[in-house]
Amino acid sequence: MNSFDAYKGFGIDERIIKFSDSILKDLDERFREIDSIAEFNQMKVIKAMQDNRVNAGCFAGTTGYGHDDLGRDTLEAVYASVFHTEAALVRGQITCGTHALAIALSANLLPGDEMLSPVGKPYDTLEEVIGIRDGIGSLKEYGVSYKQVELLPDGTFDYDNIRRAINEKTKLVEIQRSKGYAQRPTFSVKEIGELTMFIKQIKPDVIVMVDNCYGEFVETIEPSDVGADLIVGSLIKNPGGGLAPIGGYICGREDLVARCMNRLTAPGIGGDVGASLELNTRLYQGLFLAPTVTAGAEKGAIFAARAYETLGFNVIPSGTETRHDIIQSVELGSSEALCAFCEGIQAAAPVDSYFTPVPEPIPGYKDDVIMAAGAFVQGSSIELSADGPIRPPYAVYFQGGLTFPHAKLGIMMSMQKLLEKGLINID
Repeated sequence: MNSFDAYKGFGIDERIIKFSDSILKDLDERFREIDSIAEFNQMKVIKAMQDNRVNAGCFAGTTGYGHDDLGRDTLEAVYASVFHTEAALVRGQITCGTHALAIALSANLLPGDEMLSPVGKPYDTLEEVIGIRDGIGSLKEYGVSYKQVELLPDGTFDYDNIRRAINEKTKLVEIQRSKGYAQRPTFSVKEIGELTMFIKQIKPDVIVMVDNCYGEFVETIEPSDVGADLIVGSLIKNPGGGLAPIGGYICGREDLVARCMNRLTAPGIGGDVGASLELNTRLYQGLFLAPTVTAGAEKGAIFAARAYETLGFNVIPSGTETRHDIIQSVELGSSEALCAFCEGIQAAAPVDSYFTPVPEPIPGYKDDVIMAAGAFVQGSSIELSADGPIRPPYAVYFQGGLTFPHAKLGIMMSMQKLLEKGLINID
């Protein structure tokens, strides 16, 4: 049986199979570039593990307080080496990316301080953390004020208004690297470095923190290489390589990370406690696999962009743009099309493929959201997944795929569902 017959076994129309093959013919050079970046990053991870003397003893777990947890402490040293920072906090006790961001913000902002977002409104789940929407325990409740500067119409930084927004109260500037649920470009590490330099020239002591979610290992450098004081992310996205079952990381300046350790546990205790249980092997192996897993997800995103822009949909980024994260957004124009796309992604999953995703209220989001993710780790968005808020322009955000063939299947199944409902035409 050849691959053509294999795809037909999923009920995929022959027109979609041939259409997909025609899209892939033009992607060889892009895929080689991605493989080259993955190779560089793979060597970086291996070198960090060797330099920090990772050994079999690091895989043993601890319980209780977790004092003298060799695996945990060594893993944090490895993360600091990979991201070229003074220190790192990498813990299973961090429940998600939003939790990691909330820890970093609340640890380093005090009453009377002001936080600035120079890239417009942050991701939906941070709105209650900050206090843009009322939330119990928000930064606003604790006397931290907030400002944001919108991007210019072309998606670039509004340097003039950023300069005006920075004042004597500005303590921390948070840059969200990826687009979240906004229809804007993801920022390159170079762009983040330029913005960081601009901010530091205005106020040298300000903390620049980058929400690095979905961007790790897509480039050969990270925001911490270009001046960011803190970078924050989730282990069930890129750096967990699909194996991490939970967790988040905060890497950066030693004094800032120390404050985060005290916020995560308690003042005076900091990072000395926090048992790793049986997580260590999966966290180490996930990081080891992360560069190539991220590369597969990025290839899937490019394939999705090329396919859907050829079908006439607006996609961000385009199929030819240089990518800076693994997320691909497609403006589908209706809730019916958005739901059909997600049905296709779910139908391609190895887990829960027979479920039909439906929009529903989800904590942290102001709109109903539809999410498709038949994953080995629930909610892992380095695995094949797609989601989107039920609001115009009804954009779906597709990401992940532990292997490129799985990402490819997901996109083909999404087209199949749209075709069955008469929402696309394929000649």
